[in-house]
Parts: sequence; C-alpha cells; structure tokens
Amino acid sequence: MTDDSRSSTDVRGGHIGLTVTIIALIVITSLSGPRWTLIVAGSSTAWFILALTLIHISGGRGREAVRRAYVATFGWGDYVTP
Repeated sequence: MTDDSRSSTDVRGGHIGLTVTIIALIVITSLSGPRWTLIVAGSSTAWFILALTLIHISGGRGREAVRRAYVATFGWGDYVTP
C-alpha cells in the first residue's frame, strides 16, 4: 500500500526534474543545435523506458508503474529545490 503524501512528494520532484530537463533542452538547442538536444532527450527517454521495463518485470502494472518510472527518471528534481 502506498502512502499518498509520499507519492505526491515524489511526483512533485518528478515534475520539477522534468521542467529542469525541458529548460536544459531549450538552452542546449539554442547553444549547440539539434544534435546534442537529440542526444540528451534520447538519453532521458531511454532511461524512462529502462525504468519502466524493470518495474514491469518486477511486477508493477498500469498507472502505478508509469508513475514509478517517471519518479525514477525525473525524481532528482527534489534535490534542486530548497
């Protein structure tokens, strides 16, 4: 059983991490062009797919599996906020 307060905190960090990633992609695009943008975006996508696959193998299903993969990929956003 999941704790709702912990779950919302994790997802909030994921939203922050995704926002920072999007801002970084915009900066990378403006400074170096599409090549590095695609490399960074592809890395984030690959990490999400890997996390989702591992969660699926370990028994996670549906919306909860996607949430856990999202937090595994972008949950580092908790560390960039005060």
